[in-house]
Order: sequence, then structure tokens, then C-alpha cells
Amino acid sequence: MLFTQDIGIDLGTSFTSVCVKGKGVVFREPSVVAVDVTAQEKKVVAVGKAAKDMIGRTPGSVVAVKPIRDGVIADYSITTEMLRVMIKKALGNTYFSRARLMISIPSGVTEVERRAVHMAARDAGARYVSLIESPMAAAIGAKLPINETRGSMVVDIGGGSTEIAVLSMGDIVMSNAVRVAGDHLDEGIIDYLKARHSLLIGERTAEDIKIKIGSAYHYDGEAALDVRGRNLQDGLPRNIEITSEEIREALYEKVQQIARAVKTALEKTPPELVSDILDRGIVLTGAGAQLRSLDRLLRAELKMPVALAAEPSKCVINGILFCLQSNSLEKL
Repeated sequence: MLFTQDIGIDLGTSFTSVCVKGKGVVFREPSVVAVDVTAQEKKVVAVGKAAKDMIGRTPGSVVAVKPIRDGVIADYSITTEMLRVMIKKALGNTYFSRARLMISIPSGVTEVERRAVHMAARDAGARYVSLIESPMAAAIGAKLPINETRGSMVVDIGGGSTEIAVLSMGDIVMSNAVRVAGDHLDEGIIDYLKARHSLLIGERTAEDIKIKIGSAYHYDGEAALDVRGRNLQDGLPRNIEITSEEIREALYEKVQQIARAVKTALEKTPPELVSDILDRGIVLTGAGAQLRSLDRLLRAELKMPVALAAEPSKCVINGILFCLQSNSLEKL
């Protein structure tokens, strides 16, 4: 028997979160797909965490692919397969061909990029697809009073891009985006260790370093960390000690790019709404916003209140879930 089920998807560069109306958020998996390239057509071997665990460890015939880059689809067919698997996982053994989807997209995407997400979702089995801009979903998930006439500002720092938006009366008044976010911070650490210590490390190691001792500003309890990698001079394994200060230096330019993007957004915001934001402050959402002391640095740079949302990495998917529970798909 066919039935209709409403599903929400936060389609991110690093992670994809899925919620189901009436069930809540059901899982959050890495946006990674393992593909066997020896087959005549690309064959999906694994999706999500199982695929991420294969990065750097797969035989030549299996390649770990990230089909979402900087918040938009980079590989259409692989994205479609990833969505198909995730929809099926969300609904279990039920027949999902009548599923209706609400999917988040970056605010600055082109019409072609919007259409690609819409078509990929339809090809993955969805009967109906609705798109919601990530900053809007993040603001809803962070419980900002977006329907008021006064302005609110949200800075959503994901894996591939940072989305900045000023919202008022239930709509986005002004938005700005920069393709610098969590994954680019990891790349900054990789490049720094390569240039400063002639040490080559992988993405997973860089992310681990960022989480353990990474920061945007000085903090109490700064520490050092032993890091293993490959010596670029002789190709042999090597172990070095790096400090919080070094990693802060590695992240400096990327963090400044985010700060400059927020400043640009404020410069483009109507004066009346800037006054509201000065009173209310800026709210940070997204997994990338959890970089230690980032809110403190932005407060110092912008000379205005900046706060980290509760559960920042869940704000977008919680916002989508709120829309589903409010029957927003029925109104579209």
C-alpha cells in the first residue's frame, strides 16, 4: 500500500542529516560515497560512515567520493544514489516512492544548481521536492524570532560554505556567502604542516587536530599534540609535536575570510536592521561554528554581541523538522 511520508534532508558538504515527520532526526551521516570504478557503470559500495572509514584505506578499484562540494552538487549520479540510500534508511522497510522531501540549499546558488538538487531528489524516488535556504532553516532551528519586524542575523558555518543572512518578517532581507568553512579549516592545517614542518597528513588527522587544539582566539588550557604523518623529505613516517598557537596561525587566514564576509553583510544591511542586530547580536550555527573561541574573535572583530546557538550542528535539520511538523509542505 502506498503512503505519503515527509522527510527533511540537510544536504551538507561534510555531513547529511535526515529527519522524518513524526519521528524527529533519525540519523546524521558523512556525505561520502564509496564507488567501485572497475564496473562498467560506477557501482556504489558504501554510503555515509562506512564510506568515510574507507578514505585513504581503499584498494585502487574503490574510490571514496564526496559528491557535495561547497554546498552544491559536484557529482549528480552519485548524489542521487546517496539520497536514494539515505531515504530508504530513514523509512526502513516501508515503500518510499511517495515520499515528499524538504532539502536545504545554500542561499547563493544558481538556478541550475537549484534544479540539480531538485532533479536528484526526484530521481532518488521523491514524489514532491521543496527547497529551503540553509540560513532560513538554521534561523528557525536556532529559534530566532524571524517573523518579527525587527532584524535577526544568523551565520551558518557548514563544511563547504559559510552562509550569512539577515532575516525580518519571515524572509531573508540580505544574504552573503563565502566558500570557506569547516573543510577549508582542515585544509589550512594540512597546508601549514606541509609548509612549516614538511609533514604530510590526511583530512581525518587534520580534522582531529582542529577539534582537539584548534582555536580562533587565545583560550585557557592551551596544549600541544603529537601528530604522525609522512616526512616529505625522505618519505618515511615521522612524529612531531604541534601547539595550539601553531594551529591558530594555520587557521588565521580562513577565519579572517569568514569575519570579512560577516562585515560585508553588515555593510549591505539596511541601517534600521543593523540597529536591531546590535541589540540582539549575531547567532552562529553549523558544525564549523564550534571552532573554539570563534565567537570571541568575531565579537572582537565586529564590536558587537556574538553567540553560539545551542546544538549548532543540528540547527538546520531542526529548522527543517519544524517546517515539516508545521505542515509547511502542505502550504507550498
